[in-house]
Amino acid sequence: MRFVDLKIEDIAFGGKGVGRAQGKAVFVPYTIEGELVSAEVVREKKQFAEAELVEVKESSPHRVEPQCPYFGRCGGCTYQHVSYEHQLAIKWRQVRDALQRIGKLKDIPMRPIIPSPRQYAYRNRITVHAQDGVIGFFRRDSHTLLDIERCPISRDEVNRALAELRAQTHVRDGHYTLRASASARVFSQTNDEVANALRDLIVDLVRPNQQLLIDAYCGSGFFAKALLDKFERVIGIDWDRFAIGAACETATEKEVYIAGDVESELQQVGAVHPNRTVSANDVQASRLRSIAPTTLIVDPPATGLSEAVRKAIVDLPPTALIYISCNPPTLARDLRELQDQFIIESVTPLDMFPQTAEIEVAASLRAVPPAS
Repeated sequence: MRFVDLKIEDIAFGGKGVGRAQGKAVFVPYTIEGELVSAEVVREKKQFAEAELVEVKESSPHRVEPQCPYFGRCGGCTYQHVSYEHQLAIKWRQVRDALQRIGKLKDIPMRPIIPSPRQYAYRNRITVHAQDGVIGFFRRDSHTLLDIERCPISRDEVNRALAELRAQTHVRDGHYTLRASASARVFSQTNDEVANALRDLIVDLVRPNQQLLIDAYCGSGFFAKALLDKFERVIGIDWDRFAIGAACETATEKEVYIAGDVESELQQVGAVHPNRTVSANDVQASRLRSIAPTTLIVDPPATGLSEAVRKAIVDLPPTALIYISCNPPTLARDLRELQDQFIIESVTPLDMFPQTAEIEVAASLRAVPPAS
């Protein structure tokens, strides 16, 4: 057991404060840069150490009282001890730092972060776990369940569903997704207001009067359908056939949705024919080879774009690329790989998940003009 007194110098991606002791970085959760704290080292590594907060000796002016009684024990929230304005500042800085450090990018055109209108009661769904009569979330850094009666970052409808589940006489062990509405069971963002702000941002970023949009990882067409009036044709690609089915239910004649692997479908887009008229037959599955998308939207999972997808993008290449990311480090990696082919026009963080360390980012890029 070792105790250290630290000056917290920064907040690392993931939310832990960083101080230094004996020349080694020490990560301490629930701290804020500028604070003087006492901490107990719980894991010692060669290059760094991890510690638990014991006492805040000099607190930051940004420190606030958490609104959740489970904060610090539940593994969900990270920043309830930080004022909301400062949470936004931390996340904006973390996006910029990831792009600089991992992406090796300079002069990044960062835009202000888009905040969430609701800092609490914003989640439209949660997944709770039940085991041996305990219903709740996993404890921080543990596979042990913490019994949860109410989740303050979830909407009232979700908490009512949680109360109904807890009121049952016998709840089987397993996982339960509780939703604010009984909408289609396909992927959607958990913060409706910020999801709408993201969609509006994408609409503003895309120029009008274009021939073809390819929306990769399109889900049920959230972005594609908002952009219909800007394109002659729209193609959506996603592996989730249920999401594609939902997209097809309201599809117009100009929309085609393909249930398939994004990597293999994008690889089929080959030679560039910018003046060619796009027909319905061109946009059927396995018939994309002769079409050049004017704009490509990618919204990959947290792992980012695979090497093959990055190569497919370079081989296209689209005139404009919009990259939506839920993981700034993989975004930074991918932008580094694409920087010879594209110019970054803007990077906009969005706070889709207040009180947590998660960050959403939209990067707008345009193709480097061909050499004359």
